[in-house]
Amino acid sequence: MFRIASSRLSSRAASSSVSSTASFLASLTAKPSPVSLTPLAATSFRSYGNGLELDKSMANPDAINMINYALNQARTDKSIGSYGLGLLVLKHCLTIELTEGKDPKNENSKGIALLAMSTLEYERGEYDIALEKLQSIHELTNAYLGVRVAALEAEAGLYLELGQDDKASAIADTCVEVVEKQKTDDDDDDFKALILRAKALKGMIELVKGSIESAVPFFDKSLQLSNGTAALSYGEFLYLGQNYSMAKEVYTSVLKGASDIKKFGNPYLGACNMNLEGLMMGALCALGQLETYQGNYGNAEKALTQALTLAEETYGEKHPKVGVVLTSIALMYRRRAMEERTSSLLVQEGLYRKVIDILKVTETESEGSAPVVERSDIAAIARGGYAEILNVQENRKSEGEKLKKLAETIWKNRRLTLDEALLDLESTKISIIDPRISRILRLNRDEEG
Repeated sequence: MFRIASSRLSSRAASSSVSSTASFLASLTAKPSPVSLTPLAATSFRSYGNGLELDKSMANPDAINMINYALNQARTDKSIGSYGLGLLVLKHCLTIELTEGKDPKNENSKGIALLAMSTLEYERGEYDIALEKLQSIHELTNAYLGVRVAALEAEAGLYLELGQDDKASAIADTCVEVVEKQKTDDDDDDFKALILRAKALKGMIELVKGSIESAVPFFDKSLQLSNGTAALSYGEFLYLGQNYSMAKEVYTSVLKGASDIKKFGNPYLGACNMNLEGLMMGALCALGQLETYQGNYGNAEKALTQALTLAEETYGEKHPKVGVVLTSIALMYRRRAMEERTSSLLVQEGLYRKVIDILKVTETESEGSAPVVERSDIAAIARGGYAEILNVQENRKSEGEKLKKLAETIWKNRRLTLDEALLDLESTKISIIDPRISRILRLNRDEEG
C-alpha cells in the first residue's frame, strides 16, 4: 500500500470558466501533446431511467471534462505519479465554483468528482480514504438521487471486500431507506430503477452469506432486462439457482449495456469496486465461470481472457484484481484437465505462481507488509490448487504439503472448508468467484439442490 503526496491547491480557483480550467489542465503536464479529454456524447441522453448514468445536462460540462481528464491521467501508466496527478486534478475540481453551493447541478458535479476520487483511492489501496469520500456524498441532498445511491452501493461493496458483512448490510438498508424517502410517483421510471438497484444490493449481501432463499425478495424479474451492478448480481442469483440459460442472457446484457454506456460517454454512477470497469470485468468473469461449469471451455477461455485484459489495462499487472481473475482462469484449466483427462500442469502452475506473487497474504511472503484487503479465500484457493499440482510430483510433495498447510491456515470461509471449495470446482456443486468483491459465493449446505 502506498500514499500519494501532492501539494495542496488553493481553496478557490481564479475562474471557473472553460478557459481557466484548460489552462490549469495544461499546466499539470509537460508533455508536448496534452492528453485529450474523453469526448462527451453529441446525442441527447437516451434515457437515464436506468439509474446508471447522469445526463450531461445535469452537471457542469467543465467539471465532467476535468473528471475524465483525471481518470485518464491516473491510468496512463498506473504509477504513483500518474495517480498523484489524477487526484490533484480532482482536488482542484472540488475547489472551484462549479462544485460549490447547493445548486443541484453543482452538487451533481461535486458528487461525481467524489465518486471518481474514491475510485482512484480504492485502486491504489487507500480504502479508508475511499470510504471517507463516499460518505461525504451523503450530505449532497440536492444532488440527483442516483449519485447518492452509487455512493452507498460502493460503500457496501468496499465493506464486502473487507469482509465486514454486517456493515455492508447496514449500508444496504440505508440505501433502500434513502430511495424510498424520495418516492414521489409509482410510475416514475427513475424511482423504479433506483429501488431495484438498492434492493439488489441487499440481495447480493444475502448471496455472500450463502442464502438464495433470503435473496429472493430482493431480486425482481425485471432485472433480466436491466444493466449495471444490480443486473450482474441478479445473474449470479440465477446461476446459483441453476437457471443457467437466463444467467447467461443477463451477463451478456450487462456487457452490452456497459459497452453502450462507454460509447455514449455520460458519467457512469458507480465507484470503487462497483465502477464501470469493475462491472465489465465482473460480468466477463461470471460468464467465463458459467461456461466453464457447462464444459464450454473455448467460450470460457475467451471470456476470462477478456476479463484479464481489462483488469490489467485498468489496474495494472500486479493489482490484486488481476490475481482474482488469474485464479478463475487457473481453475478453468484445472476443471478442463480433469474432465478431459489431459494435463495442463505447467499452465496451471504458471498461473498459480502469478497469483501467489500478487496476493501476498503472510508477513513472510510479503516481506513484513500485509495487504489491506487479504482476499484470503482467493489466495487460499490458488495455493491449494498449486499444492495439488506439487503433490502429484514425487520430488515436490514436501513443498506441496507445506503450501497446503499455509492455504488451510489463511482460509477464512466459515461455510465450507478449503477441500470442499476445491472439490466444488470439479463437481456438480456451484461456486462463483465475484471479482468485484473478491469473494466466493456458494450456497449454504441446507439450500443446495
